[in-house]
Amino acid sequence: MDNRRALGSWLSGPRAAAEQMGVDFGYRGERLGLPEEGPGSIAPVGRRAVAILIDWGLCLLIAYGLLTGGDLRAAGNWALLVFGLLGVLTVGTVGSTPGKRLMGLRVIAVDGGRLSLPRTVVRTALLVLAVPALVWDRDSRGLHDRLSGAVQVRI
Repeated sequence: MDNRRALGSWLSGPRAAAEQMGVDFGYRGERLGLPEEGPGSIAPVGRRAVAILIDWGLCLLIAYGLLTGGDLRAAGNWALLVFGLLGVLTVGTVGSTPGKRLMGLRVIAVDGGRLSLPRTVVRTALLVLAVPALVWDRDSRGLHDRLSGAVQVRI
């Protein structure tokens, strides 16, 4: 009993199987009222990944050069604290970290306004934990963004 069609849908994942059954998911951000392309649309995952790598590298440099006096082991621990402060201060004030700014991204509230300071603190604390950032919804928003009512968009 060889059912290649069932096997193919299993390998392709649940989204492909649902699309074969006629379920229309729309584009990323449609449920949030965001445009499909251009400024204000959902930020691509690749750009977000590069932005976080830029921010982490910057935090490592700051921790290595200013806080630990050249101790590489201690720099990793201090970099996490610097990363949290960087997130709260920059996202809470201008809406983007240096890495996000270089990649043309911004963090806004789901309703389109600026993210408040308490919501920024919640978002950053969850981001520092890393696991919430690795769990996404169908709009490619991490759990840290969902729980804080935020969305990352293109500038």
